[in-house]
This record gives sequence, C-alpha cells and structure tokens, in this order.
Amino acid sequence: METKRTRSEIKREAILTAAKQAFLELGVQGTSMDMLANLAEVSKRTIYNHFESKEALFMELITELWTHAKQTSGLTYDPDSPLQPQLVKLIDAEIETISSDEYMELNRVAFGHFFFHPEVLKKEVERLTSFESAIMLWIKDALADGRLKELEPEVATEQIHSLIKGRCFWCQLLQIDPILNADERHELATQTAEMFLCRYEG
Repeated sequence: METKRTRSEIKREAILTAAKQAFLELGVQGTSMDMLANLAEVSKRTIYNHFESKEALFMELITELWTHAKQTSGLTYDPDSPLQPQLVKLIDAEIETISSDEYMELNRVAFGHFFFHPEVLKKEVERLTSFESAIMLWIKDALADGRLKELEPEVATEQIHSLIKGRCFWCQLLQIDPILNADERHELATQTAEMFLCRYEG
C-alpha cells in the first residue's frame, strides 16, 4: 500500500522540480529564491525550511540521482555467485546514471557555477564523498566475506569511478565525444570489472 505523502513532502518535491527546471535553463547564478518560490508555488520561507542555500538545493538534485541509482540497481552482494557478473551489473547501473542526459546537464550547470565558487565546491564534495554508492557497499560486503584482498573501500570505489568516468563522463561533459550507447556502456563495465578483480579478487 502506497504511503500518503505529507504536505511537507509534496512541497519539497515541488521545490526540487522547480529548481531543476530553473537551474537547467538559467544556471544557479541566474536563479533567485524568489523565482523558485514562484515556480514551486510555495513561500520563500518554505524553501529555506528545506534547503539552506541554492547550492544545497542544487547538490540535493545531484545526490538524488545517485540515490535513485543505488535503489534501482536491484543488486546487492551475493556470497554464492561469481564476483564478476555482480560487479558488471553494478558498474553498468552507475554508468547509465552518469551517462544520462539529466545527470550530464546538471553537472554542466554545476561546473559552470562552482568554478567561480571553489570554497562552496569543496564543502559539497566533502559531503558527497560520505555518500555510499551501491558499488562501495558491494565492495565492503565482498571484503567482509573474504573474497577480496585487503583494500580501502573508499579508494577502491574511487578507482572504479576514475576508470569509468575517463570513458563515459569527462569528454561527454565537455561535448567532445558522444554519449556511449548501451553496448559501449556494457563493454566499459565489463572491462572495468575485469581490471578491478584482477587486482583485488582474493
């Protein structure tokens, strides 16, 4: 049975929807809290009750994409299954998120804004690094089960992200290369999982 949303939850969703629209069209700098209040049909005070700043609101949009990827990947560590197929599916899911038009456009807005506000970027990056992706959770479970060699989960996760972003994110963000298609994404996920497990599988 679907739980009925509260008025606060409905307003929060309206704020996020309005913010996404405004940020993509006008950028963070070009968007005012008054404008967001009008778009979301809430008071400015209501926005501040949910988010302390435009930057916090913007980073929430980015975080929601990762949260959605973690919840919808449908895969957790399975101690009775081979490691490689599990890891390939997880990497595939994250590549799909990274490669989505929505994620790419939001990150273009982010880079355009935070390039001129490095102190805010540092604060938000520190907050996001505490977010445990599906891959990091999987690595921790496989490590605890003794199927991976000794490693730092945070470092190992970053190594995977560095491998995949080099092919499917940075050049696409700068519009140098096209977005990878499904076959190319799967090939990248497979190659990345193979490289990772060659180094860390116990």
